[in-house]
Amino acid sequence: MAYLSMMIVVWNVMNNLAEIVTYLPMKGITIPYFVKRFVDPSLAFAAGWNYWYAYAILVAAEASAGSILLDYWETPVHSAVWITIFLVLVLFLNIVAVGIFGEAEFWFASIKFITIMGLIIVGFTIMLGGSPNGQGRLGFRYWNNPGAFKPYLVDGNAGNFLAYWTAFVRAGFAFITSPELIALSAGETIAPRRNIPKAAGRFIYRLAIFYGFGSFIIGVIVPSDDPQLLSPNSNASASPFVIGIQRAGIGGLNHAINAAVLTSAWSAGNAFLFSGSRVLYGLALVGDAPKIFGRTNRNGVPWIAVLATWSIGLLSYLNVSSTGQKVFLWFMNISTISGFIAWIVVMITYIRFRKAMIYNNMLDQLPYRTKFQPYFVWVILVVVTLLTITNGFGVFANGNWNVSDFLAAYITIPIFLVLYLGHKIWYRTAFFIKVQSIDVNSGKREMDELCANDISGAPVAKNVFQKIWFWIA
Repeated sequence: MAYLSMMIVVWNVMNNLAEIVTYLPMKGITIPYFVKRFVDPSLAFAAGWNYWYAYAILVAAEASAGSILLDYWETPVHSAVWITIFLVLVLFLNIVAVGIFGEAEFWFASIKFITIMGLIIVGFTIMLGGSPNGQGRLGFRYWNNPGAFKPYLVDGNAGNFLAYWTAFVRAGFAFITSPELIALSAGETIAPRRNIPKAAGRFIYRLAIFYGFGSFIIGVIVPSDDPQLLSPNSNASASPFVIGIQRAGIGGLNHAINAAVLTSAWSAGNAFLFSGSRVLYGLALVGDAPKIFGRTNRNGVPWIAVLATWSIGLLSYLNVSSTGQKVFLWFMNISTISGFIAWIVVMITYIRFRKAMIYNNMLDQLPYRTKFQPYFVWVILVVVTLLTITNGFGVFANGNWNVSDFLAAYITIPIFLVLYLGHKIWYRTAFFIKVQSIDVNSGKREMDELCANDISGAPVAKNVFQKIWFWIA
């Protein structure tokens, strides 16, 4: 339920960005560029730094996750060693071996794709009774005992709702910064006004397959009271998929799956370091960050920005003095709230963009328009705002107060407000750019001509297999 709910949120954010970038698919564009153009320079400044902050914390989160996963094999090696290896490797790929970065990410992504599809198939097999240990057809056994809901904080329906809401917040971690990729890639996309709507329209199906079916399978093959699950009372180091496969008695596959999940964590940390360093580099180029972060080496790599982003990953060494579960939850909370704030900014930007288009009688000139707008964006804006505010509600329950958990849940909000208000006070910017002053024309003519002169044409399928592939890709 939580993942399905979060998929609707992410789909809306994706649609908001798709409408804007399909209208103006300019090279080198970023989310802060659109925020500055359609809303306010101060909000754009805070949004840029918030993105960098989120990416940097995600590097630490993935390093922490990597050390937890490696503990699955109960090696005599200290977790600090695994964290060091993880951080050194991602730094090497981002500075020294940047030439093979794309190739490495291709193979990492391929492993992730093959793994999740294989896990979904294996999960359905276990569910339907294909376990070699004779546990029989699981069906929805675990939805009845111990139950599909595990009440949180209080008993009864209120506890069930709080459990769902907590899972809703946690599900956001899986999607953080993913909708924004469509905006970052729009300027480099062939025939953007044909391919961006295609990608955005099919995004919901990909979410349904990978996250919808993935979370469904976990709930079917693993009971919520399994002692191996990561919890405050356990420092378990296995993916729920691995636990489900072990319960089914499938030997050897658990090690392969855990290794694949480990490469996924490494790949994600690698990509987050790359993205975060480029955000910081971009901020330096437009004067929103110190110029030193705009320096590059002879290969064009912004090495100082890479080092600055990577240095935040050193926070993963907190694993040495605390349990991996606790530290990972800290990082997850911090990065998730940064992502929620980023989505709130995206939705505000879309609302202002749409109002400006209506004011200029240009709404019918949008190359791509999504359903249920503008009502959909307002509903999701309220939902994400509530998620942001209530992220750490558990610490206020009787006996649950903890300063570190409170800070992890809410420290990002005052940091963002300080950046936003500090810039506004320093530069004395207006609260919002007036609708009549929003520029919706600059670049439009050039983009119209570029797309009108596109001669690549849509690919024509010669057989049913090509038709299926062209629909997917």
